[in-house]
Amino acid sequence: MAQFRLKAVSNGGKVVLKEFEAENKKDAQIKVDRLTKTNSLNVKSLEQKSTFMFKVKRPGKPKLTGEQEAYNKEEVEKALVKLGYEIISINKKFFEFKGGVPHTEVVTFISLSADLLKQQLTYDEILNLLYEDTANKRMKEVIKTIQKDLKDGKEGSEVYGKHEDVFGKFAAYMLSVASTSGNMALVFESTAKFLERDAEFKKNLKRSLMMPAVTVFAVIGVVLFYVGYIFPATAELFVDMGITLPPMTAATLQLSYWLEANWITLTLSIIGPIGGLVYYFKTPKGKLFLDKYIIKIPVIGDLLHKTSIEIFSRVFYTLYSGSGQNIEVIKVASEACRNTYMEKRIKEVAIKKMLKDGAGLIESIEETGVFTRTAISRFRLGAESGSLRENARQLAEYYEVQTTYRMQSVIDTISLFVNLFIMIALIGITVVSSESAVIKPNA
Repeated sequence: MAQFRLKAVSNGGKVVLKEFEAENKKDAQIKVDRLTKTNSLNVKSLEQKSTFMFKVKRPGKPKLTGEQEAYNKEEVEKALVKLGYEIISINKKFFEFKGGVPHTEVVTFISLSADLLKQQLTYDEILNLLYEDTANKRMKEVIKTIQKDLKDGKEGSEVYGKHEDVFGKFAAYMLSVASTSGNMALVFESTAKFLERDAEFKKNLKRSLMMPAVTVFAVIGVVLFYVGYIFPATAELFVDMGITLPPMTAATLQLSYWLEANWITLTLSIIGPIGGLVYYFKTPKGKLFLDKYIIKIPVIGDLLHKTSIEIFSRVFYTLYSGSGQNIEVIKVASEACRNTYMEKRIKEVAIKKMLKDGAGLIESIEETGVFTRTAISRFRLGAESGSLRENARQLAEYYEVQTTYRMQSVIDTISLFVNLFIMIALIGITVVSSESAVIKPNA
């Protein structure tokens, strides 16, 4: 978010300086109008913090160039002159491409923070170390901003909430919780584990679904190109000579003519429904529908379901305090599980039952119908033995191991079927092509 500074004068003649953040200049102006109207202020200026490029020198020393964020050019000039530099030029940087932050960079930041916290280093020292060792420009800027905001005494939600585009919504929330928790290292470690598992699962899911799908579509495209373009060029030579074509060759040629005459209709009939479904699944209602039924699909659905329960259990273990019903913990864990249907059932059934009817945790989550028997059994055992938090951790680790092995098995099975499909396509092309070898001119 962009930073702005308001300079105004009150009715009593007092100068008011206020720094704040906003999405853009328009949003900042709305906040200023609301503030000035409430407090009867006369606005003198509204400045946005920008990056300035400067070139300076000292007597007998080589020229230096650099960048500095400030609200105006005069601030940069005063700071450099105060340090004893002679100003050569100061120019505002109009085009600034910050770039993105790779997921691995975020995981490294959180993992190293957890490790260094265990070694009893202060968080300020950790941020200094990570700032020096981080090569990514955007990440360095994020670390610097976090360090400044923490020194200014800002709340964790405000410090990390502004960086949701870098950390992600859930990770930003967890880091804000860590800043006020009694065990900062544990929350950082659990968050890093969540991000690692999330990245690993997405990579495996891509391997099991996306790559085979691309391969299948590529093979289908090659077959259609052969049937629709290459094959007719050969078969029509025999037709022009009045030679009777064998059955498969004649049927393939007719299919080629049909594809040529109806390719627009055929393409629209395939792309239209797929595009419609993709658009629908991006809507809140469509996302809810997809998440409700995708966990019921054999094999893949079971993996997705157990992975969501694993994430729920891991977050529950990290945040659960062991006292009371921990409604907020259950709510956060449901939001993190990556399934909107499960989240909806937990919030609208489990939490509602606990608040309205005073029901226990186990009874409430069982009522949702989105937890497996194994998960409910582990939660019940933990509640009865007084080790609910530890049992949640054991459940998360059990499902982590199980889904990892089963995902590899799914990848191998899908690869086998894709290879069989490719083999059948190649055999079909070979058989149809080789039939032309037995064509004979009419007697």
